[in-house]
Amino acid sequence: MKLAIAALMLPSMTLAQELDCTNAVTQVEMTGCAAIAFEQADADLNAAYQQAIADAKWSDQIEPAWDPTNTDMLRDAQRSWIPYRDTACAAESTWARDGSMQNMLFYNCLERLTKRRADDLLLFSEGN
Repeated sequence: MKLAIAALMLPSMTLAQELDCTNAVTQVEMTGCAAIAFEQADADLNAAYQQAIADAKWSDQIEPAWDPTNTDMLRDAQRSWIPYRDTACAAESTWARDGSMQNMLFYNCLERLTKRRADDLLLFSEGN
């Protein structure tokens, strides 16, 4: 699958340190910078998810009889969302199928959808 191929294209930490993402010119640089931006968005998502899970667990203690629990529903939703994101981004990037910018488009999409999901999880936490 394209995702597996794209994952292999993630820049190494050495490459990430050498990239000037404020002035990326070549396709390799732009793709590397897109991958780095996605990695940051993914780290932010993981932090938002951990906060949302903590809030869900807290709310489950208040109403322990709920079945399924807030924690279970949130975990299931996140597990369903990840393949959705990956498939949606693979589909979005196909307009450049087999072209040099397909992986960059894929990472740009991953970053965009991941940021949106992190925002959604923060809203979940604010609601609890």
